[in-house]
Amino acid sequence: MSANALPASAAGWLELIEQRHGQAIELGLERVQAVRTALGASSEALIITVGGTNGKGSTCAMLEAILLAAGYRVGCYTSPHLLRYHERVRINGREIDDAALAAAFAAVERARGATPLTYFEHGTLAAWSAFCAQPLDVIVLEVGLGGRLDAVNVFDADCAIVTSVAMDHMEFLGETREQIGFEKAGIFRADRPAVCGDPQPPASLLAHAEAIGARRWVSGRDFGFGGDRQQWGYWRYAAPPASGALVRRGGLAYPALRGANQLLNAAAVMTALELLRERMPVSMQAVRQGLMLVEVPGRFQVLPGKPAVVLDVAHNPQAAGVLAENLGSMGFYPDTWAVLGMLGDKDVEGVLALLRERVDHWLLASLPGPRGLSAEALAERLRAAGIEADARCFDSPREAYAAARKSAAEGDRIVAFGSFLTVADVLAAIQAERH
Repeated sequence: MSANALPASAAGWLELIEQRHGQAIELGLERVQAVRTALGASSEALIITVGGTNGKGSTCAMLEAILLAAGYRVGCYTSPHLLRYHERVRINGREIDDAALAAAFAAVERARGATPLTYFEHGTLAAWSAFCAQPLDVIVLEVGLGGRLDAVNVFDADCAIVTSVAMDHMEFLGETREQIGFEKAGIFRADRPAVCGDPQPPASLLAHAEAIGARRWVSGRDFGFGGDRQQWGYWRYAAPPASGALVRRGGLAYPALRGANQLLNAAAVMTALELLRERMPVSMQAVRQGLMLVEVPGRFQVLPGKPAVVLDVAHNPQAAGVLAENLGSMGFYPDTWAVLGMLGDKDVEGVLALLRERVDHWLLASLPGPRGLSAEALAERLRAAGIEADARCFDSPREAYAAARKSAAEGDRIVAFGSFLTVADVLAAIQAERH
């Protein structure tokens, strides 16, 4: 493409990149590494890479909030987005502006030559280009899928975190937890901290970390947490595995992110920061401030007002189990109205099994695209699972949400979940109402 034909806006670039590559996922590092080399962009910033099945977004947000509170200049790359692409690339806590994003896409385009890149790969390299244009101290990168062959893995992490390992994306990562664990462990690097936030990690993950000489830290063995209703505390051994003096950090306020699982993520974050403290010291005041201020839309997000509205991107059984637990701890609601939309390659039956006892009414929504399930297909899955509760079908999540708002009593609860697409459409509808 000639320079004169290049899009002038980020929206134009996104449309072009999406049209250019029909396959959304194509794992492998050779093409991305070649374009990264041609791009020539570099940064002196520390790199923290975050992978895992669930909890990646929350972990990145906590790291970002704490590091900003500590006064560091921070770049943060996450995916997917909810309402607009710019959410994926944040510099010093703010979404990248349109001009900078368009310039970054153009830089990657010039560097790639004839090398094909997927939508995610082009976006990952664009984020890197944008970060390298700024004087940053630390860059937080969220893995898109897996780890070993994900585009983010062309960047060597100074510290890597794997939040959890569960069954998801089996068509790409393997059909067993051991196979998936090996793929997640691919972000670890020799002689650098490898933090595992999963208290029961697959043996394959631990074996790979040991084989390459990574300094592995495992939740519940080398570090952990405890607390009461008012505050929580963090602990770790001076050196893994479970040896040396015990280091404690007490009197911590609970993260602003809701859900019992957030302490697992927060403890992994604390461990990463502790292990990087010689190069990037962070005060406990910054930790407390960051945890109090952190926000991530769509992760057990409870909106103010009545009826209560909960938004959660839970789309696999592990995340659904956490959502069910969190809903159970919210208190009593006469009826719970579920706005559910899911993709066809997800374990729909596993999600339904974990949430069926928490839901009184199912408002099923069709999702767009070849992977999206129709509301009627979801209804058939409900019937096959023996769920006989009230169920209705809608053409979109926002239509299902509107019906829930009309039907729910003031004291009831509405829960929108099942996919980023579901939450994004509901959130867009809510924002449209407000404006």
